[in-house]
This record gives sequence, C-alpha cells and structure tokens, in this order.
Amino acid sequence: MANLNKVMLIGNLTRDPELRYTPKGTAVADISLAINRVWNNDQGQKQEETTFVDVTLWGRQAELAQQYLGKGRSAYIEGRLQMDTWDDKETGKKRSKLKVIGESLQFMPDGKGSNAGGGGGGGNAGSGGQQAPRAPQQNSRPPQGASAAPADDFQEEDEIPF
Repeated sequence: MANLNKVMLIGNLTRDPELRYTPKGTAVADISLAINRVWNNDQGQKQEETTFVDVTLWGRQAELAQQYLGKGRSAYIEGRLQMDTWDDKETGKKRSKLKVIGESLQFMPDGKGSNAGGGGGGGNAGSGGQQAPRAPQQNSRPPQGASAAPADDFQEEDEIPF
C-alpha cells in the first residue's frame, strides 16, 4: 500500500522564529505561519479564512530562519505532518497536536518592493543543497527552468508528438 506525507505551504510568520539547540548541538527553530484563503461564496460575496500552522525546522534551516525571517515575512515550506502527543500536567489528560516538520525552506519576497527586515527573495535552504540566502540578481542568468542554449539553437516543430 502506498503512503504519502507531503505538505507545501506559503504563508506569513506570526512571530519571530524561536531558535534553541538540543544537548547534542543541533539547531531547532519553531515558527508559526498564517495562511490566508480567499473565495467568493454562492452569493458572490468575498469570504476570507486564516489557518495557523506550527512548523519545526532543524539544522541549518533553523539557523537561517532565525537569521533572515521575522514576524510578517513570507516563507515557502515543504515538509511532512507529524502528530505530537503528551500528557497535560494540569489536567492529566492526553493532548495531541498536528504540526509540520519543515524539510525545505524558501524565503519569499516581502511584497513591499524592498528587503527590509532581512532575507531576500529566492534564498533557498532546502534539505539537499543548503544555501545561504543571496540578494536577488538583475537578469544575470536565465529564469529557473529556462534553457541556457542560445535562442537560434531552438527550432520549432510543426507537430507535437503527444
């Protein structure tokens, strides 16, 4: 039987990242994202709903989040869902909470035309090749997904085989 546990979120931080270290020295940061959904109801009226999601980042991603992200900044997170369970010390009842374990983090543009508050659009702290965020570059390379081949090397075909 196949299983899949994958989450992709874009939202705004509701507070500054909280960075701490495990006894072995591994960085851990907790962030909370506010994710807005806007739609029109049957009467054509605009409806809005906000969902708050807690995310835990580990290692270099945690340190980068603390360094470059702050309350109100946008972030793109890819990760997985995890259920945390514990006993409530006050009531003695079992408690549980669903949260996201971030496996990839990308800094998003702040939408204000500046990079105030640190970080820059396009920074990537993915779990594969972790990179420090860089300032956006002015058309010095082709857009992501674009071919690096010169334009005259491309010949359009009349028939598409699919």
